[in-house]
Amino acid sequence: MLKPEECVLVVVDVQGQLARVVQQSERLHQKLEVLIKGVQLFDIPILWLEQLPEKLGPTSDNLAQALVSSCHPISKQHFSAWQASDFRSKLNALPQKQIILVGIETHICVYQTCIELLENGYKTHLVVDATSSREEANKLCGIQMMQASGAQQTNVESLLFELQQQAMGERFKALLKLIK
Repeated sequence: MLKPEECVLVVVDVQGQLARVVQQSERLHQKLEVLIKGVQLFDIPILWLEQLPEKLGPTSDNLAQALVSSCHPISKQHFSAWQASDFRSKLNALPQKQIILVGIETHICVYQTCIELLENGYKTHLVVDATSSREEANKLCGIQMMQASGAQQTNVESLLFELQQQAMGERFKALLKLIK
């Protein structure tokens, strides 16, 4: 079972025009917003990435508004976040070794980030309903490749309730409001 104090949320490249053209973009944004606000209830650190923001554009407005209270974007030029020294240094400075991984595109930047996280000793939990690609087949292939390499699949609701563990308290009430 995941424990909040062991986790970091990594949000990969939900930005620019690409964020609007991936499969089920609106649903993806809804799931990401719920997840971001949910992990904030647990005080889970968030690392927020943007691929070449000067060329591809900024993170989607609603997500950026949810994220800005917890962190600032880390710019990268490689597909894998691991190759960004700012990301690596921020992640290595944290004691957490459980990564909650979300973003786009599932089969490229999310996949390459996942593989390098796994290779560097991080247990990775891929939130499949909070990832997407332009083509559904590519998303499914990316998920299969990550799972075959050792990533654990989960979804937004399962993850948040796993972190909560009990159906009581103010945080539980706040989670129910987010999910419904």
